[in-house]
Amino acid sequence: MRQGRGFLADAQSFLLIGEVEKVDGMLTNQNVIDEVAVIVRDRLANQGAGHGFDHISRVWKTACTLQASVGGDRFVIELAALLHDLGDAKFHDGIERSKEFSIAILQDLGVDPDVVIHVGTIVDNISFRKRETAEPLSLEGQVVQDADRLDALGAVGIVRTIEYGAAFNQPFYVSNPERSQKTGIGHFHEKLFKLKDLMNTDAGKQIAEERENFMRSFIDQFKQECGELV
Repeated sequence: MRQGRGFLADAQSFLLIGEVEKVDGMLTNQNVIDEVAVIVRDRLANQGAGHGFDHISRVWKTACTLQASVGGDRFVIELAALLHDLGDAKFHDGIERSKEFSIAILQDLGVDPDVVIHVGTIVDNISFRKRETAEPLSLEGQVVQDADRLDALGAVGIVRTIEYGAAFNQPFYVSNPERSQKTGIGHFHEKLFKLKDLMNTDAGKQIAEERENFMRSFIDQFKQECGELV
């Protein structure tokens, strides 16, 4: 079990503390969250394309904000937010491994089996690509899913789209793309502008609407500057 590198975290900043505190020989919930944050940060240290630890941190913070509004088990929500992209299929030869990795980490930290199963179920069922086949989500899963989807919208969503395109040689915009050509702005219409109507919580829907409106304004401004919108 990892010790000596616990983190005091608020999803934006991380302050190293000393030995991991235990109660009756067991890690406290906060200690588990701190340890998981360290593990995830280490594993995603070289992950870019809009799916690195900066993305995880924002989802973590947003999930906590949504939880304060709609409720749910804060411990489960924080763990699932931290672990939800650890084994993203895009970076593991098309195989989704987040559930596998999450269970292994939480079991190693001695987390209650019911929590391990709950978190594993959430991370295995929140992705956009599984929306037709996913198992029904608990409230905790709905909160994390909303937080993850919100990070694909707004100014951050635009930047992440550009980062992903740069990593995978996908242009952000082509004036007259071929039918099969993928572009960043095409991704907005194919996926991102569908997210608002897929939000689970009222709080998530409100934020999603604001961020989508910003993105649509950005597209108009972008095309105007390109001389394609009068």
